[in-house]
Amino acid sequence: MSERNIGLEILEGIREIKAYKEGKVSLRTREIKSPASPEAIRAQMNLSQAAFAGLIGVSLRTIQDWEEGKREPSGPAKTLLRIAEQRPEVLKELAQ
Repeated sequence: MSERNIGLEILEGIREIKAYKEGKVSLRTREIKSPASPEAIRAQMNLSQAAFAGLIGVSLRTIQDWEEGKREPSGPAKTLLRIAEQRPEVLKELAQ
C-alpha cells in the first residue's frame, strides 16, 4: 500500500475549487433529498416517541420538538432520519 500525501490532496482540491469558480471545469454534484418528517418515519417504524429517540440517540424532548415544529433536525440528525426512512433495519440491527 502506498502512503497518502494529504498535503498534495488538499492542494489539488483547492486547485479544483479555484478552476470550478473560474468556470474552467464542472464538478459532479448530487442533490440529496430531505427525509420525510420525523413523525412519518417514526410511524413507518411503528415506534413510540421514546423508543425512536433512544434508537437514534436523541432526547425524547428533541423528538417532540421536531414533531411539533419547534425545532428542525440538524445536518447529522437529517442523515440519521434519512437512514431510518430508507434502511430502518440498519438502525434496528445496531440497537440489538
